Amino acid sequence: MNDYSTTRDRVEHYFDRTATHTWERLTSSAPVSRIRQTVREGRDMMRDTMLWRLPRDLTGLRVLDAGCGAGQTTAALAARGAEVTAVDISPQLVEIARRRLPPEHADRVRFHAGDMLADELGSFDYVVAMDSLIYYTDEDIARALDRLGARTRHSVVFTVAPRTPFLMVFWWMGKLFPRSDRSPVMIPHPFKPLNEVTGRRLVKIGRVSRGFYISECLEFRP
Repeated sequence: MNDYSTTRDRVEHYFDRTATHTWERLTSSAPVSRIRQTVREGRDMMRDTMLWRLPRDLTGLRVLDAGCGAGQTTAALAARGAEVTAVDISPQLVEIARRRLPPEHADRVRFHAGDMLADELGSFDYVVAMDSLIYYTDEDIARALDRLGARTRHSVVFTVAPRTPFLMVFWWMGKLFPRSDRSPVMIPHPFKPLNEVTGRRLVKIGRVSRGFYISECLEFRP
């Protein structure tokens, strides 16, 4: 998985060394620009869409928050009774998530800084991966889902960037900049090829389009 590892390292560098403060502010209630406000609202809508796919009562169920970021999904899962493993490639974001977690949920959450695909994280009833696979190719996503699915009892609920004209413009613009001088660029995916490479085990759940935030929720059934 050399391509996956290379992209993962770029994502870690970006979120842990370049964008930590921006991401911390975006995921808080602090005032942000109009553009970032649409991203904040879009992410809130997508989080609700993803959580809708899981049982309302998660008591006793193990859930992996793969790419937990600042921990909003982690807190929502724990509030519904889940035993949560929250992992992110960025140690700084993991610390933000740890600080923000309401104390009453602390005994149900285990934080981990590292690769969301690591086998040592254990097995789960569900996996939630919000915007943590958006930088990867079809093949890397398929391999990641296979690894997660092998340790998941029910399903992996995740997001990708859908292939829309709007996102394709930004994708081509991103290719104009040197890789060392820009953030990791999301890769837009049409559903059919991604479904094929994952063995036709994907289900469309819903798309959120809010200003500059566009994301597609899919479900992978092992």
